[in-house]
Amino acid sequence: MNVILKNGESISLEEKATVTAAALAISEGLARNAVCAKVNGVLVDLSHELCEGDHLEIVTLKDKEGLQVYRHTCAHVLAQALKTVYPTCKLSIGPVIENGFYYDVDFVTPITQADLAKVEEEMKKIIKGNFAIERFTLPKDEAIKLMEEYNESYKVELIEELPEGETISFYKQGNFTDLCRGPHLPSTGKIKAFKLTSIAGAYWRGDEHNKMLTRIYGTAFAKKDEMEAYFTMLEEAKKRDHTKLGKELGLFAILNEGKGLPFFLPNGMVLKNTLIDYWRQIHTREGYVEISTPIMLNKSLWETSGHWYHYRENMYTTKVDDEDFAIKPMNCPGSILVYKNEPHSYKDLPIRMGELGLVHRHEKSGQLHGLFRVRCFTQDDAHIFMTPEQIKDEIKGVVRLINEVYTLFGFKYHVELSTRPENSMGSDEDWNTATDALRNALDDLGLDYVVNEGDGAFYGPKIDFHLEDSIGRTWQCGTIQLDFQLPQRFEMEYIGEDGQKHRPIMVHRVAFGSIERFIGILIEHFAGKFPVWLSPLQVKILPITDKQADYVNALCEKMKAAGIRVKVDDRNEKIGYKIREAQMEKVPYMLVVGEKEATEGLVAVRRRDKGDMGAIPADEFIATVVEDIASKTAF
Repeated sequence: MNVILKNGESISLEEKATVTAAALAISEGLARNAVCAKVNGVLVDLSHELCEGDHLEIVTLKDKEGLQVYRHTCAHVLAQALKTVYPTCKLSIGPVIENGFYYDVDFVTPITQADLAKVEEEMKKIIKGNFAIERFTLPKDEAIKLMEEYNESYKVELIEELPEGETISFYKQGNFTDLCRGPHLPSTGKIKAFKLTSIAGAYWRGDEHNKMLTRIYGTAFAKKDEMEAYFTMLEEAKKRDHTKLGKELGLFAILNEGKGLPFFLPNGMVLKNTLIDYWRQIHTREGYVEISTPIMLNKSLWETSGHWYHYRENMYTTKVDDEDFAIKPMNCPGSILVYKNEPHSYKDLPIRMGELGLVHRHEKSGQLHGLFRVRCFTQDDAHIFMTPEQIKDEIKGVVRLINEVYTLFGFKYHVELSTRPENSMGSDEDWNTATDALRNALDDLGLDYVVNEGDGAFYGPKIDFHLEDSIGRTWQCGTIQLDFQLPQRFEMEYIGEDGQKHRPIMVHRVAFGSIERFIGILIEHFAGKFPVWLSPLQVKILPITDKQADYVNALCEKMKAAGIRVKVDDRNEKIGYKIREAQMEKVPYMLVVGEKEATEGLVAVRRRDKGDMGAIPADEFIATVVEDIASKTAF
C-alpha cells in the first residue's frame, strides 16, 4: 500500500504496516526520535496501523505535539507511582499544561510537598523498568466495570457521561491501567528528565461544590539540560515578579477593598501615562481619531451585540431607573454607536477609531493575579470601519503598527491565526471570507504563523500576537479581529459609490491589550529596570553635602524644564547610602555632586548597571538624557 508523507511524496509499505514501520522506512534516525504521528490530521500512537492513502506526519520531541505526548506519558507514570505508594488513592484527570502536566488525586490521608520525593523515586523505578505502553479499547459497559474493579469512581463518572455505544480507550503499562484518549510514548523508558514541582488544591471538575482534590504538578523535558534551563528561568522569574517589584518601586497596589481592581500609585501613573502618550503619538500619526464611550450601557445594547447571550457570566450588571444596565466588558458596542451617530459615505472610509476604554470583567477570585488577571483594566482598543476592498491593506497596516510597538520594547513574537469557535454566530460564507482575508494579509506580509483552530472570537476570526520576553516566556497581547457580524446586528451602513446602502466591515484590534497587563509584562521583561524614556524617575541628583544646594537645585529646575523626570536626594546621609538606595529604586542615572562639580558646572554620572561613568559638563548630560527620551532608546 502507499502512504502520503508531509512533503507530498509517497512511500510503499506492507498492508497494515504500523507508524513505526513507516518511520523506519523513511530513516532509522527518524524512527529513533519518533514520539507519535499525525495520520490524516489526527494524533495516533506509533503502533497505529496505516491504511492505503493515509496522510502521515511523524511527530518528534521537536514538535509541540510531541512534547505534549511526552509530558502526558509522564503524567501516567506519576499516576502509576501514586497508586503504588498510596494504593487507596483515587485518580481523576491528568492533563498536559504549558510547560508540564498535573494529576488531580483523591487521597485518604493528605500528602505534603515533602512526600513528593518518594513519589519521584517510584517514578524513576517505573521509567527504569521501561514498561511497554499498550492501548486497548472496551465497550462503555465493560469500561465502567473495569474502572469499578479498580475502585476508580472518578473515572467511572467520566465514562458514564460519554455517549452510548462509544468505544473507550485505555493505556496499560506494567500492572497499571488508566483511562485515556492518548496517544502515548511506546514505553516508559523513553522519559529522560522530569520533576514534580508543587502541590495545590483543586475542586473536582473545577466546581466549588465538589470535593477538594490534591493537584500534583510536574514537568518533563527531552533532555536534562533543557529542564535545568527551565528551572533557572523560573528562579529568574521569581526575581522579576511584578507583584514584588510593583510594591518595591511604588507602581501599583492590590488592596482588600478592591480585589482584582488595581490602584496605580504615583510612579505607576507616570509609567502608565508615558505608555498612553506613546500610544496617542503613533495613532495620531496613523490617522486614528480618539473617542471615549460610557462605562455603563443599557442591556438592550448588549443583547444586540450578542454579549448578553455569549458573555453574560463575565459581566457586572445593575439597575438604573428600573432598567437593566451592564458595565462594559468590551468597548466595541460603544464605538459602533459613535459610528452610527452620523451618516457615512464610502469616501469617509476607512474610519480608524481608537479608545482607551476602562472595561470590567468578572474573574473568579482564585484566578486573580497582580496585573496579569484583574477585574478592571484599560484596553487600548481601536475599531476600523471599512469597505470590503480595504480589508487587506488595513490589516497589513495594523500588523505593521503592532510590529513597531513590540520591536520598540525588544520583544520577539510569533503569530497565530485563530479560526471559528463552536459558540460562534454568523454564516459559513462570512466566516470563510473573513478568515481568508486575514490569511491573505499575513501571506502578503510574508509572516510565519500557525493556525489555532477553533480559538476565534464568537463574532469573527482573529490574529493573535504572542510576545517572548527577555527570559523566554510568552504572553498573548496584541490581537486583530475581523468582524462581519456586529455590523449586521447593529445594521451599520455607508453610502457606496453606486449611491446604495452597504454594510461596512469592522476590525477590532489592540496593541498593548490590557495596559495594566502590559505594564506587568514590562516590569518582568525589564526586571523593573525600564529604559530611560519609560522610567518613572529618570535622574536622581545626589549632593555630597548641603553646600551644593544652590547648584543642585538650579540644576534640577533646568532638567525639569528640559522634560526630564528628576529628583534631588538632599537628606543628611552618606553618599554611599544614597547611591545604594537609588540603585534599589532602579533609577537609570545618578548624579553625584560635590564641591568640584558645583564649582566647575559638572556632574559625576553613575549609570544604573555600569557604575561610575566619570564627570561631564551638566549641559552635555542633559542633552544626552533628552536624546534618550526622544529616541526611546534601550538602556
